[in-house]
Amino acid sequence: MLLYIIFNIEEIKLEISFEILSILFFVAFSAGTIDTIAGGGGLLTIPALLWAGLPPASALATNKLQSVFGTFTASFYFIKKQMINLQEMRPMLIMAFVGSLIGSYTILQIDATLLKKIIPILLILIGLYFLFSKNTGEIEKHKIISKLTFALIFVTIIGFYDGFLGPGTGSFFTIAFIHFLGYEISNATAQTKVLNFMTNLASLLFFILFGKIYFIVGLTMGIGQILGAILGAKLVVLKGQKLIRPLIVIISFAMSIKLFLN
Repeated sequence: MLLYIIFNIEEIKLEISFEILSILFFVAFSAGTIDTIAGGGGLLTIPALLWAGLPPASALATNKLQSVFGTFTASFYFIKKQMINLQEMRPMLIMAFVGSLIGSYTILQIDATLLKKIIPILLILIGLYFLFSKNTGEIEKHKIISKLTFALIFVTIIGFYDGFLGPGTGSFFTIAFIHFLGYEISNATAQTKVLNFMTNLASLLFFILFGKIYFIVGLTMGIGQILGAILGAKLVVLKGQKLIRPLIVIISFAMSIKLFLN
């Protein structure tokens, strides 16, 4: 006999079997691993949530809940490894949160059709950048702008984008850290996770206010995200550039194809 989880949000009845919930857990585990290394975990989790029967708006909102667990776990791991200085990142953390809040509000106000057509092209460019720029992120380089300027401009813009749409946010943050602040790719990936946690948290709080989250699904997937993020963070520390670069290329192209087909 199937065990059913039945709950109501916004007067929508969702009936999910234990088997489907288990599948979502393993999807989240895989997504947490990939997202920690290269970003793009939503490429797996959002289609899985839609497949499970969640309405599109609730799928996006519930995806933010489960992804918060993964980005927090990865961030905590990198902080323990002393790859992140939270004191130095404070302006970036604030602007990531603010930008994402504004983006989450904006997506409810305007038609995002045009931006959805542009994003796949940007993701392809990111994939090509990492594919052909062989030395990118191999060593630390001199920054070309201050960290405060970086926070006010680039973190705010990318944070806004994550709250607004989201695909490729991790890749955008990583390439920005490498190009503008001269970070080595493993270090850039670590900083990216903290900012991604803040953007996810901001969107999550916004969506909670509008009651669009299926908490049982999100929390179940969140456990999978935690385990996947631990594995992914360990692989980043152990494998570094050899693993991160090819995965960013693959994920960027995969997200582009998916967005083009939608």
